[in-house]
Amino acid sequence: MKTQWSLIAALVIALLTAVFAVINVKSVQVNLLFRTVNVPLILLILGCTLLGGLIVGSFGIFRQYKLQREIKRLTTQLHTLQEEHTPAVEAYADTVYNTSGSSSSVSTSDKDTEQTSSDLDRLSK
Repeated sequence: MKTQWSLIAALVIALLTAVFAVINVKSVQVNLLFRTVNVPLILLILGCTLLGGLIVGSFGIFRQYKLQREIKRLTTQLHTLQEEHTPAVEAYADTVYNTSGSSSSVSTSDKDTEQTSSDLDRLSK
């Protein structure tokens, strides 16, 4: 939904810019530091708008690229941590269930193991 509103806002701004550019068709003098040129104002407005859009778009693409790299790094780190801790939790659960004697009685250590397992499941999501 946010993307749709952004697209609508961009179209409205583009329409207003086009109307503003069409109204201003006179030729203006532009100083380029090393030379002065006469350019129709419509081309100047449209060119500056296009250049601004390209600059903002490139910043957005760069930010998205950085966020995707961060997501990949964090996902890799999560998988590494899960691989390191899963055998330890399983070994702990085996020792607790094997030493308790009966599977019908639940001791406090069994509750701790179940809580640790549920914590790992929650982290993996």
